[in-house]
Amino acid sequence: MFLLMAVLISGITSGPVVADESHARIVRLSLVQGDVRFTQQFHKDSMTDQRAGWEVAPMNLPIRQGYAVATGNDGRAEVEFENGAMAFLSANTVIEFYDLSLYDGSLITRLVLRQGSSIFYVHPARGDYFSVTGGDFSVEADGRSRFRLDNFDDGSNVSVEMGRVNVLRKEETKPLTKGQAYFVNANEGGNGVVGRAPDNDDFDKWVSGRIDSVVTATTYANQYVNSPNYTSGFADLYNNGNWYNLPGYGYGWQPFGVGIGWCPFSYGNWFFDSSIGWNFIGSAPWGWLPYHYGGWVFSPLYGWVWTPTGFGYGGYYPYRPVTGVWVHNGATTGLVPLHPTDGHGRTPVNLGRGIYTLNGNTVATTTMIPAAGQKWSVEKNPSRSTLEAAKFASIPAPTRVSRTILSSSAGSRPVTVSRDSSIVYDGNQHRFVNGKPPATGNNREDAAKNASVTGAAGRTAAVGQPPARATTNVPAPARGSTPPRPNIAPPRPAAGSVGTSHSSGAGASWGGSRGSSGSSSGASPRSSGSSGGSAGSGSHASGGGSSHH
Repeated sequence: MFLLMAVLISGITSGPVVADESHARIVRLSLVQGDVRFTQQFHKDSMTDQRAGWEVAPMNLPIRQGYAVATGNDGRAEVEFENGAMAFLSANTVIEFYDLSLYDGSLITRLVLRQGSSIFYVHPARGDYFSVTGGDFSVEADGRSRFRLDNFDDGSNVSVEMGRVNVLRKEETKPLTKGQAYFVNANEGGNGVVGRAPDNDDFDKWVSGRIDSVVTATTYANQYVNSPNYTSGFADLYNNGNWYNLPGYGYGWQPFGVGIGWCPFSYGNWFFDSSIGWNFIGSAPWGWLPYHYGGWVFSPLYGWVWTPTGFGYGGYYPYRPVTGVWVHNGATTGLVPLHPTDGHGRTPVNLGRGIYTLNGNTVATTTMIPAAGQKWSVEKNPSRSTLEAAKFASIPAPTRVSRTILSSSAGSRPVTVSRDSSIVYDGNQHRFVNGKPPATGNNREDAAKNASVTGAAGRTAAVGQPPARATTNVPAPARGSTPPRPNIAPPRPAAGSVGTSHSSGAGASWGGSRGSSGSSSGASPRSSGSSGGSAGSGSHASGGGSSHH
């Protein structure tokens, strides 16, 4: 705990953490559409833990190790990581943040896809490590890549859309490159099969649009700041504000529509995390970077302007619960915007510009100028009773959604259908067929109903013309029970693959072309079933529709 708080509350000067491992990383829930929820802690499986309290997730939620994020029937979500990596959640998807740690300046990210479909855009730097475990195997990305992972009741598949990845299953490592996919169907022996990646569906196209938008905006914003190693949130600055040249500080940013007397802390809410303390959650799309990184300068022309201080080459940038300094005088507590030159525990430089004092449990939107000679002391994070926390509505835990994977003998055409569907893929005919006996007599009407499938986007296609990654609801007699799914804990990085092997290309443009990092993390076969030590919220099983302990 001491190490965690030391990193979070430290001054704005930053450098790489050397030969040390901590779990002080915080990542961002950058986009929320429809039903999106989160839990701060759970044991083993976030979907079965009855004590896991689920709440409606706000945009810009700070996510730490041990959290889980889930989407409902109409939900989609996006998570941004510090180095430009992104995770996209489709509907009815659950992701657990098993390990968000920092080792010798490298970011270690290990996720669990509990159910559903997600796409991951990986952009490693400084010897970073990124893996996702879902269902029957784990996927490691050691270079710039993009892949989709689907976790079903009776199987899993991963398809590579850019770059290359390694699939870890049992004692084997299977490399995949762009256009390839790897399938495991528990109902067909559970053997892994490499095939062609399915065609893109609506979710793939939505993700492509999001990535293009973020890359373009981030590239534009980077002309105002030298930040090759941190990117999360810069795209939102480009879309929502102006940059100004501040003498002595370089470029600073201010949101559209504010005047000289605006209060930076009037655009958001306070959120209490048991491990971090009070966090400020910006309610505007731009409300991530200005509230957790950099500092504030008061301009006589514009008022408060945010400056991207501390970003540069070769360092890790500690997350701040808020870019402000808490001060108190007697029974009065207040917040002063953090100045770029403020040091830990020192009187804030901006104190003379005024203090946003606490009125009851809320922070005032106007400043109080301290009297001459008045003594204001710096304090760390206020006690839990000091502020009024945002009230995120409680919501039930995400529900299991029965989906099944169908594939040919070549494993090249997985789709999701209802668990009891009779539609199967015939590898000899290279098309989907009805696995039920031919219809006769009174069964013809039922057979006609089963002769089409409805796609995830509401399309209807003939059985002989399979839509890739289509979701169907075709009534049919129940199949046999699905074989038990394996318990797989996320793999730990291979020895020597992180921390000491920093990529020389870490300073490349985020949106530009980058080569893969030094060595493949899958160079030596490793078991993806090993627990890999204690991390996150316990030993997570990665099964699909049901958990077997």
